[in-house]
Amino acid sequence: MTTPDKTTVHLRISGRVQGVGYRDWAQKTARKLGLSGWVRNVTDGTVEAVAHGTVDAVDQFVGACQAGPMLARVTAVDKNVIDAPGSQSGFPETGFHNLGTFTPGDDPKAG
Repeated sequence: MTTPDKTTVHLRISGRVQGVGYRDWAQKTARKLGLSGWVRNVTDGTVEAVAHGTVDAVDQFVGACQAGPMLARVTAVDKNVIDAPGSQSGFPETGFHNLGTFTPGDDPKAG
């Protein structure tokens, strides 16, 4: 039996995406699609997400993020492929987490 190719993407979503339930919506959407990864607010007003799963499910998630929940007004979704399909990255296969808010200065690796 063949398994579908997996991919991992990093998304940065801009617009009115904080204070409108975007993270909870993204988490629920990702879980319905069987994705693993995380979503968080960034103090610059964007939402950041990493999603891992089948190419089809990740593509569906990216498309859904372009619309967002009812109260959101998405102006851009910047996508970077972290692991190309079939790269066998070893990214965790279960769970999609809401990480809250991230302040870039809090990251000890940043700077």
